[in-house]
Amino acid sequence: MAASKLVSAWGPLRPGVPGLCRRRPPRGLWAHARRLPEPAGSGRSVAAVSGPGASGTDRYCLELLRKRDYEGYLCSLLLPAESRSSAFALRAFNVELAQVKDSVSEKTIGLMRMQFWKKTVDDVYCDSPPHQPVAIELWKEKNLDDKAYRNIQELENYAENTQSSLLYLTLEILGIKDLHADHAASHIGKAQGIVTCLRATPYHGSRRRVFLPMDICMLHGVSQEDFLRKSQDKNVRDVVYDMASQAHLHLKHARSFHKSVPVKAFPAFLQTVALEDYLKKIQQVDFDIFHPSLQQKNTLLPLSLYIQSWRKRY
Repeated sequence: MAASKLVSAWGPLRPGVPGLCRRRPPRGLWAHARRLPEPAGSGRSVAAVSGPGASGTDRYCLELLRKRDYEGYLCSLLLPAESRSSAFALRAFNVELAQVKDSVSEKTIGLMRMQFWKKTVDDVYCDSPPHQPVAIELWKEKNLDDKAYRNIQELENYAENTQSSLLYLTLEILGIKDLHADHAASHIGKAQGIVTCLRATPYHGSRRRVFLPMDICMLHGVSQEDFLRKSQDKNVRDVVYDMASQAHLHLKHARSFHKSVPVKAFPAFLQTVALEDYLKKIQQVDFDIFHPSLQQKNTLLPLSLYIQSWRKRY
């Protein structure tokens, strides 16, 4: 379907998405996770930058999220009070890892930083009991390569290993052990990964990089250069349409578990509000991924999140 002719229907990229999702990692992997201690030798660590004391660490995590993951910051605010500090630390650690690629000029340096974080987590589990649940499945080192995803499945696999894992851990923080919640988290994480890839395209383009799945680009006869020169051609918008449709489909699948997911798990899934907001906005601009309105914050997002939280929906 041509993007320019779309009114409100969303067509899937492919006939369907696998109905069963991989469950989160075995509980034993995360069951004994606590707060990360101050790792030596890192100028970017959560603890080291904020100075001594737990309060300084908490403030750093909160500020890091507010600046680097604003939507995750808002969603974390609406978690139960007893879970917020853990969620802030968890998401802050995710931000630390996510910044590695953009903060280094050489792959070798990036790999060294990733190795530092991997060793830090190993030390936490092996040495002394930490005091706050902070754990995440680390980025696969291959993602430090500046290469586009070969296909949409590769992007979804990456999202499962990062965004979905973050949601699995948030469920752990909330004490949720439910297969339906796991399935919903898997789909929401994949939707988040696709939307993040779309939203970051203008930024990556400014750095002469394109990460959009090659199979979809080839399907519509679009080259990386088309995105680098910010083309508004129909074929370029069709690539964006296909990806947005896939993200929308994942949200639809996640919500199909709504009646089976424990209500206690809903705060972990409030990210769907921001995802749906972006997908609606990109639809309104006819899938022009470079439209200035897509780079603007939604000032009503905090209210929308609160309303959805009050309605006990995701």
